Amino acid sequence: MSLHKLKIKALKLRAKGLPYSTIRSKLGVSKSTLSLWLRDMPLTIEQINDLRANSPRRIEKFRSTMLAKRTERLARLEVKIKKELGTLSKRDVFIGGLFLYWGEGGKTNPYTTTLVNTDVAMIRFYLKWLVLLGVKADKVKIRLHLYHDMDIKKEINFWHSQLGIPINQFNKPQIKKTKQKVLSRKGFGHGTCNVIVGDRDFTDKVLTTLKVLAKDI
Repeated sequence: MSLHKLKIKALKLRAKGLPYSTIRSKLGVSKSTLSLWLRDMPLTIEQINDLRANSPRRIEKFRSTMLAKRTERLARLEVKIKKELGTLSKRDVFIGGLFLYWGEGGKTNPYTTTLVNTDVAMIRFYLKWLVLLGVKADKVKIRLHLYHDMDIKKEINFWHSQLGIPINQFNKPQIKKTKQKVLSRKGFGHGTCNVIVGDRDFTDKVLTTLKVLAKDI
């Protein structure tokens, strides 16, 4: 491209409010040549402010500042909520577990209680609730729902370490053909955990308690 055509293109780009660095990278001309061509075309105040507002460094700084403010705000909120909650009593855990099972637990099998979820913290709370209700640790079975593109052994070890349930209490996992990477929802990073207690009397107790609770609400 001739110098004349390059100059015309440079003038057009400058008229759009582009800075020297961007025009140089597009046209490949020297800084001195570009300065000569554009000496009569300084950016307006509006253009300068717009460039500053949209510069990567300024945007990143803004994001970092907002993230820091959000982190600080949530940390203060967490401290406040911990103070309001206090220490959970056995009754608190009992009632919380009932509502958890009411919403997430299985209710069709009269001989088995089950709860399925992807949230490790929720499963931990549920196991704590089972202990509170007198379920012996060796009565609990775990069945994982995993995906065929996962490292199955690694995922079993993950849930074993997170829940403290012995490996011999893990049933054979259900492997789904769906690829994990095509799932868009969050929370499937380690598959789904199904906690199973095969005890008719315990199941009767849980379901009957929920029935009583439902009548009182």
